[in-house]
Amino acid sequence: MNFSARYLPATLLMFSLSLLLLVASTAGAAQTTLRIGISEEPRTLNVWKASDANSNKLLSLIYQPLYTQDPETLELTPWLAESMPNWDPEKNAYTMKLREAKWADGSPVTADDVVFTVRTIKKYKVPKYHSEWEFVEKVKAVDDRTVRFFLREPKATFLTRTLINYVVPKKQWAPLIKKAEKQEKPLSALLNTRVEDPLGCGPFVLKQWKEGNYLYLKKNPHFFGQGRTINNRRLGPHTDAVLFKVYGTADVAIMALKKKNIDFLWWSIQPGYIENLEKAENIRVFVNEKSALYYMGFNVRKAPFSDPALRQSTAILIDKEFIISRVLQGYASSMESIIPSENRFWYAGDLPAWGRGLSRSERIKKAYQRLAENGYTWKRPPVNEAGEVVSSSRILLPGGEKMEKFTILTPPADYDPNRATCGVMIQEWLNELGIPASARPMSFGALLETVKRKHDFDAFILGYGRLSLDPDYLRSFFHSDNDKPGGWNMSGYHNPDFDRLAEKSIAEMDTLNRREMIYRMQEMVMNNVPYIPLYNPSAIEAVAADRFSGWVQMVGGIGNIWSICQVKPQ
Repeated sequence: MNFSARYLPATLLMFSLSLLLLVASTAGAAQTTLRIGISEEPRTLNVWKASDANSNKLLSLIYQPLYTQDPETLELTPWLAESMPNWDPEKNAYTMKLREAKWADGSPVTADDVVFTVRTIKKYKVPKYHSEWEFVEKVKAVDDRTVRFFLREPKATFLTRTLINYVVPKKQWAPLIKKAEKQEKPLSALLNTRVEDPLGCGPFVLKQWKEGNYLYLKKNPHFFGQGRTINNRRLGPHTDAVLFKVYGTADVAIMALKKKNIDFLWWSIQPGYIENLEKAENIRVFVNEKSALYYMGFNVRKAPFSDPALRQSTAILIDKEFIISRVLQGYASSMESIIPSENRFWYAGDLPAWGRGLSRSERIKKAYQRLAENGYTWKRPPVNEAGEVVSSSRILLPGGEKMEKFTILTPPADYDPNRATCGVMIQEWLNELGIPASARPMSFGALLETVKRKHDFDAFILGYGRLSLDPDYLRSFFHSDNDKPGGWNMSGYHNPDFDRLAEKSIAEMDTLNRREMIYRMQEMVMNNVPYIPLYNPSAIEAVAADRFSGWVQMVGGIGNIWSICQVKPQ
């Protein structure tokens, strides 16, 4: 028996005892702790730097935004703000009032904290937040609880994206920023500041972090939402503490849920686990829509994918329904636009559905016809004179030369098996038409470097697991100005008409007028097909149903601030 196997039971026992002692020493017998399983511990508690999912989960219980989204309607909802902002079109200014709120140490949250937050982001161009605030010319504290924002120009995303960012306490961060300013690179010093006790105004306060094992949070007695009704929802929290427990693998985390060692698995569960979980006693599985995009992208800067006909034919050949049923086991929705259909207000329904509903042979025939009409030839075509699908030779370009082999880059299977599998399937479907494609997995970091910075690729498969509910990312992904190393326009798509409409849409303050522009932008993109949207996976989560009730379902799942503030012990 090796050392790790011999001492594993003792190690687990000591870990369990330490948790029991922690809870017993900080909570009375009548108190309750919500135990949440996460995949890995937060990488940082520095709110300026945090970008990983688990850091953001923890920080969402500590720091709070001015506004959030209603879980049912997804409409902007006052949170730390008392009411909807007041718009002065002549001054291009928004004015809003804060609720009476306190930081966890009992000191008041003031307009000066909001001003400090915005000025810090703008002064240091904090990467995570700067794009959301750069168009704000100045911010002013009218009084202790009233803030006025002056915009350099009208910006539709001010309401839908800017105001849902966190507010930080000036009293904690001003000394840290003063220290960072003395360094050669103040921004780098700010981002690398170690924060062990983040001061927020949210429902919980961090009390202990045992690295690699757990994070323990106690209820904030000063939380402004306690006992308040917002959008007809009576808020708590109704638990005295939250315990984040770190698990290395999904198998271990799911076993912990089944053994009732945790109450909620805040983790994206793979469909393969659902049947097993549903058979377990007192386990409830939640399946919700997501706002996500998993897609195939092309390098339209060079041949062969500079030709829209080849991109359109590829879209015809890809059987999204097959991918969803076989790879994702039905727990996803097909996508016909860059904007998910689940984002019902912004989604344009009447879009090209290149191969929807076609059989395999019908796809090949239709893609063959489109390519043949655009000058592509074969020594032996994939469709014979009788209209039958047959084995074909390699395709020839409109100029008569052979199409060179090209590569579809994917993340590795151990990072995302779904995207890796999609690459192999698309390769096979293209090969059926004589198109010389091959799929190649690449480490995720190297893949991003190749696609986003070097632009040295033919095609790729990537995804965004959490898209903003505001669709301005459509502009970011395809505006010509963003075709630069590190820019969001990874495909190199250029369309002057799209650019003009995108610029107009971001300045349009009438929501219905803006929606019509977003509809037309979707039509342009899906006709030109620089990206082929593939699927939007479901958000699959599980809870111990006999421990807590009151989970709030919304786009993205039950892991949200509404759930944390409403779940109650059974």
